[in-house]
Amino acid sequence: MFHRFFCFLKRSLLTVLLVLLLLLLAAGGWFVYQGRQLYQSAASVTPIATLYDTISSRTHYAAYDQLPQTFVQAVICTEDEHFMTHKGIDPGAIFRALLYDLRTRSLAEGGSTLTQQLAKNALFTQEKRLTRKAAEAFAAIDMEKAYSKQQIFEMYANTIYFGNGCYGIEEAAEGYFGKTAAELTDAEAVYLAGLPNAPSAYASNPELALKRAQVVLKRMVKCRVFTQQQADEVAAEVAALPILQ
Repeated sequence: MFHRFFCFLKRSLLTVLLVLLLLLLAAGGWFVYQGRQLYQSAASVTPIATLYDTISSRTHYAAYDQLPQTFVQAVICTEDEHFMTHKGIDPGAIFRALLYDLRTRSLAEGGSTLTQQLAKNALFTQEKRLTRKAAEAFAAIDMEKAYSKQQIFEMYANTIYFGNGCYGIEEAAEGYFGKTAAELTDAEAVYLAGLPNAPSAYASNPELALKRAQVVLKRMVKCRVFTQQQADEVAAEVAALPILQ
């Protein structure tokens, strides 16, 4: 009697698990399909093939060789440490972000690569939707096929929002420090690299901005861009920036 009940329970559980798996696959397929449709619609308005020409024609624009390497490395270490090796998406980062979002019941963590962030800024709205995330992934994969890593980073740096009405690194350098991107010091570059994570919050709160810069420097030490001593020296320079006084 007990054995038959156990077998029935086992079969029932397996059936439930199979149904759940099929539902998840169906939902995933639907989101992928909707994401593909959304991407194709956006790309018909702003084709990937002409994206670089469109962005680089802007008035306030900094070419890759005008970007301080400290800024480049700070952004990569903080926002997308596998930028130089992935093909547009980072499955590991997406999985970690999904676990975080499930725990917090939010869409706070996107697991987006720099390429996906560029896609969001250049092609889509800022609304957090799963279908848009899927569309970003399709766009990012095509961008990686069409452009070099330097071109992708260049476009990203010139479209990201830094707060205080500044879009792109050239506007941010002028708006925050009264200079061009090429003239930024290490401390200024680190400060700006931390802003896009939450530009409105950091731009209006010097204490939060300083803490964010410290996070950036910690990541740069982890990536072996700076030694701890070098990071400490830059941290002191960041803390002394007039904008944080």
